[in-house]
Amino acid sequence: MASSCLFCKIVKGAIPSAKLLETELSFAFLDIGPLSTGHALVIPKFHAEKLHEVPDEYLADLLPVAKKIATALGSENYNILQNNGRLAHQEVPHVHFHVIPKPNEREGLGIGWPVKATDKDDLKAVQESIINKL
Repeated sequence: MASSCLFCKIVKGAIPSAKLLETELSFAFLDIGPLSTGHALVIPKFHAEKLHEVPDEYLADLLPVAKKIATALGSENYNILQNNGRLAHQEVPHVHFHVIPKPNEREGLGIGWPVKATDKDDLKAVQESIINKL
């Protein structure tokens, strides 16, 4: 835990939250700036800014918690969103997953999807590059 981190302070109880669920490794609470009713955050109790910095045992706990929250919300349509870094729209530098109900066109997450043109040779080169780094 980081002493200056907003989410670490929420986990410790130093900052109040509308807690929904807590496990040994995860903590879920309502977002104070919701995109729709029930918009929740699921965070690891391990402080890390980006997903690749979180130990696997914490990651293994996060998605089952997000699934429980999504199920409890009862929304037929919803988004699970996780951003890494300021440029990728991460506002709080602690890994967190948003569970965002999408009840209609106006509420919930609204996104654009700017598709980039590519061809099979480019895809093959990217595939090989990634595989070589795995």
